Amino acid sequence: MTLMSSSSQPAKSKGKPPVLSDQEIQQNYIRMQNEMQALAGKIGELEQQADEHSLVLTTLNEALEEEPGRKCFRLIGGVLVERTVKDVVPTLQTTRDGIRKAIANLTEQYKSKEQDLDTFKREYNIRPV
Repeated sequence: MTLMSSSSQPAKSKGKPPVLSDQEIQQNYIRMQNEMQALAGKIGELEQQADEHSLVLTTLNEALEEEPGRKCFRLIGGVLVERTVKDVVPTLQTTRDGIRKAIANLTEQYKSKEQDLDTFKREYNIRPV
């Protein structure tokens, strides 16, 4: 990838950006893109886990109504543990809610990084070629 920048004439903003060489600008640009890709990957992974938790909860909620004492198995730290449906459902709901909060937090971080990257591109007049 080749980036064009005119580091001698950065875009006018409230403060002048630090003077960086073309190589430093390119390294920072690539680093910022990689950080955004990592966040997007983690968000996708957590969304998949939240969907899986919701699917399991849908199934277990039906069992909870009919047979709350029914046996079910849960994998905890690589160990398969026997529990009852009424014990597992609240834990799974809490876990799913925690995953959703983490997704929201990572999404905010992603948006912030995206704004930082856009600002960086404007300041150094970066145009991917």
